[in-house]
Amino acid sequence: MEGIEITAATVEQAIEKAEAQLGLSRDQFDVEIVREEKSDILGAKGEEALIRVTPVTPPEKDAVKVVTEILDTLLGLLGITGKVEVLSDEIPLALDIKGDDLGILIGRRGQTLACLEYITKLILVGRLKAWLPLSVDVAGYKERRRDSLQRLALYLAEQVKSRRHSITMEPMPADERRIVHLTLADNPDVTTHSIGEGEDRKVVILLRQV
Repeated sequence: MEGIEITAATVEQAIEKAEAQLGLSRDQFDVEIVREEKSDILGAKGEEALIRVTPVTPPEKDAVKVVTEILDTLLGLLGITGKVEVLSDEIPLALDIKGDDLGILIGRRGQTLACLEYITKLILVGRLKAWLPLSVDVAGYKERRRDSLQRLALYLAEQVKSRRHSITMEPMPADERRIVHLTLADNPDVTTHSIGEGEDRKVVILLRQV
C-alpha cells in the first residue's frame, strides 16, 4: 500500500490524525517525517508538520478462519455461548459475537471487550507471525458506542465554539479517542489532541487557531 501524506500543527498531532483516518493504532503503520513543524522568529504559527504513513498489513488468506477459531476457543474457555459472525474479511478484519446476555463480554465502558480483542490479536500474531489489523465487537456494542461518541463530539465542539474555551473529555481507550479525532478532523472551528498517559489518556477539544 502506498504511503499517505498527512499535515497537522505538530508531528504528534499528525500521527494522531493518521490513527483516526486509518482506524489503526500507532504500531500498525510506519511513519516517515517529511517535514517538522516550524514557527517564525516571533513564535507565531508557521509551517505545519508533514508526515507520510504506510499501513503494515501483511496479507493472510486464512486469517478469517484463524480468528474465528480463536474466538470460538476463547468463548468455550469462558463458558459463554455465542456465534462469531464475520463483518469484513478484508483488512482490517471485523467480527461480531452474537448471542444472548453477552454483557459480561463487554464490561464497564467496553473494557472487557477491549481485553478480549487484545488477547485475540496476541494469539493471532503467534499463529500468523505477523500483525493484522482486527476489530472484535459484541452484539454491535462498538457501533452503538461509535454513534454515541460522534454525537457527543459534535455537541462538545459546538460548546467549545460558543464558550470560546477548550473541553477535556473523560479518559477513553485508543480506539474511542480515534473516533473523536476522526469526527472532528475536518471541523473548521475546532481541533483535537490527546493528553495523559495509559488509561488516563483523554481527548482535548479546542478552538482551531486562525
